Amino acid sequence: MTTTDAPLLDVRDLVKHYPVRKGLLRREVARVRAVDGVSFHVAPGETFGLVGESGCGKTTAGRAILRLVEPTSGTVTFEGQDVARLGSSALKALRRDMQIVFQDPYGSLDPRMPVGAIIAEGLVVHGIGTASEREARVREAMRQVGLRPEYARRYPHEFSGGQRQRIGIARALVLRPKLVVCDEPVSALDVSIQSQVLNLLKDIQAEMGLTYVFIAHNLAVVKYVASRVGVMYLGKLVETAPSETLYANPQHPYTKALLSAIPQARPPVPGEPRRQRIVLGGDVPSALNPPTGCRFHTRCPVAMDRCRTEVPADREVAPGHAVACHLY
Repeated sequence: MTTTDAPLLDVRDLVKHYPVRKGLLRREVARVRAVDGVSFHVAPGETFGLVGESGCGKTTAGRAILRLVEPTSGTVTFEGQDVARLGSSALKALRRDMQIVFQDPYGSLDPRMPVGAIIAEGLVVHGIGTASEREARVREAMRQVGLRPEYARRYPHEFSGGQRQRIGIARALVLRPKLVVCDEPVSALDVSIQSQVLNLLKDIQAEMGLTYVFIAHNLAVVKYVASRVGVMYLGKLVETAPSETLYANPQHPYTKALLSAIPQARPPVPGEPRRQRIVLGGDVPSALNPPTGCRFHTRCPVAMDRCRTEVPADREVAPGHAVACHLY
């Protein structure tokens, strides 16, 4: 995998708040701070992993990048274009280069359409090719994901979960995009099928030179596919680092707790130190009323007084390794 210094995707201070309205006049009384100032960049050919607990805002961030939900503020720059400022026609043209693989392989496919029509829908929307050319592109996309071309006439209910996710991947690939947001693409699949889909994504990336934003809550999965990882907690990035660095030397207390929860593939050999499981106390606070200061301080085992009042700034503790924690 090769990358260049100029990022393909640059996200700066991305914010997405959902207003809570009550009363007869539907006045805004509060806001759900789903994403609250997230910044990262992704180089061409790179896989950037976005991880965190359920409800931390990682899926909302991925959808806001593609403007499937409208960002509240911030900038999303793709190949020099600010996605948030594009009009409808310019955004439609850009969507050919930015695609998504959804988490649910069952709900993301129209049960009334045959598979070939589902995969070809993007080609039809963008007016690409003749009917025979579109059919050839669909067959090629199905071949890439390991599906037989004759399956194009079948309907989604005739396929297993793993096959349906391959259909979703083919739908994203048929437009030959540059960036694919993978929104927990294996979390709904059996463990035996997960490895097949992950290997498929890696093979396709090598074949087509794709760039991935890979969203997941399973750190073992992210370790396998991502070259860099960002850890989210309650709408904010708390640590960003190259994958090998993050897993070998995590710095943020939340990252350490997440990594301690990964099951070990084998028991420790005699003389090898046993990994200590870090159990966090309390529940994740509500994004409707997040804590002041560091959002993790209510569960942090090493919280200090300043953590309750001061928002920690991102600090680079090593080249490419940034941590938002008052310990540094």
